[in-house]
Amino acid sequence: MFKTVATAAKELSVESYVVGGYVRDLMLGRACKDIDFVCVGDGIALAHKVASLIKPSPEVHIFRNYGTAMLRHEEWELEFVGARKESYTRHSRNPKVEQGTLEDDQKRRDFTINAFAISLNDESYGDLLDPFGGLNDLKNKIIRTPTDPEKTFSDDPLRMMRAIRFASQLNFDIEPITFEAIQKNKERITIVSKERISAELNKIILSEKPSYGFKLLYHSGLLSIIFPELAALQGVETIDNKSHKDNFYHTLQVLDNVAKESDSLWLRWAALLHDIAKPATKRFDPKVGWTFHGHEEIGARMVPKIFSRLRLPQNEHMRKVVNLVRLHLRPIALVSDHVTDSAIRRLLFEAGDDYEDLMILCRADITSKNNSKVERYLANFKKVEQKITDVEQRDMLRNFQPVLTGNDIMNLFGLSPGKKVGDIKTALREAILEGEINNTMEAAQDFVIRFAKKMYNLDPVKKTS
Repeated sequence: MFKTVATAAKELSVESYVVGGYVRDLMLGRACKDIDFVCVGDGIALAHKVASLIKPSPEVHIFRNYGTAMLRHEEWELEFVGARKESYTRHSRNPKVEQGTLEDDQKRRDFTINAFAISLNDESYGDLLDPFGGLNDLKNKIIRTPTDPEKTFSDDPLRMMRAIRFASQLNFDIEPITFEAIQKNKERITIVSKERISAELNKIILSEKPSYGFKLLYHSGLLSIIFPELAALQGVETIDNKSHKDNFYHTLQVLDNVAKESDSLWLRWAALLHDIAKPATKRFDPKVGWTFHGHEEIGARMVPKIFSRLRLPQNEHMRKVVNLVRLHLRPIALVSDHVTDSAIRRLLFEAGDDYEDLMILCRADITSKNNSKVERYLANFKKVEQKITDVEQRDMLRNFQPVLTGNDIMNLFGLSPGKKVGDIKTALREAILEGEINNTMEAAQDFVIRFAKKMYNLDPVKKTS
């Protein structure tokens, strides 16, 4: 592919280079299927020329607002742009763009490790151009801007999030002067769209050890601006020599624990939000110390507002997070030997498809500096898991729905949709969850006939098929 681009550039009499993340990942030995090309000239023309040399010719997608073009070939996604220099106004991160040299283009890159270029020109084919010491920064695991970091972050504040995201993904340090510039320019993040911020947050959450990125966000001051509810978890209060744990660092430990078990973005979001309502529910009781009664329910109600503000999807993903936050205390409450099968059935019913993720979250939520305490809690939790497994295997209640639907009930009694149908459905569900009847067609039909007769003096008009 590089030879094809080199040939196309030569035919157009323009210099061409491979740049950006592909080169960085090549140096790090990481897989990357996206390749960016810069030419000193018309990038869109180069894309069309490259497409003409490939058989069959791929479609060229043009983004004129950005002066870029993209095409796909086999497993590769190729993007082309002309070398350019940029200038910014105070109130926008959208730059004024002018044609420039390769040096101009490298200067506008966010970090030294993203400012590499590999020549595709005859006289220097394959040479690495590294004007800002990016190779040395890769070796030393450093995130640093190629030019003045204050100007870099003021011009495009999203780069502050990107600095922390790269540090989190690569386990790199942010160079001190660069980090100080983030702290000084943190308020500039308010001009960045919520969608862009959330995209970077998601990438931090999906890091191998996401706590590192969130600690950087906290200490930079960005977290208090973009996610104040999470920042509010930090801190410990003491009264009468009684303290509570630091819920911010506990949350990050839970997030890391989940990350070791699952790469599910939404399960990780649930870990991040599982204690989000603790500041709102914190109370001090002289007898028992600090309490956070109801934080799981209030936290579940907070999730849609947080998702809406951050422009995260308001769909089944959010529903999953709400459900996990609401239920995250329930499994561990089943430790007691006196727990009824009914309580276990209700948990299985309410967890539904989220059951496995709920158990991962609950296990991850067992944290303490006292290792023996953690081991004891985990041993108790294993007993809970066994109880749940025993009931689920016996009653087959995971994701259960009563075998009689609302339509079946309406047909059975000749009813229209309304309160009576809802009452009968609820009574049937409760009878199954309480273990009064089995979830079979015969038992369910017999129950609703008896219930409808007793409550509403209803008789069936026909049998269900």
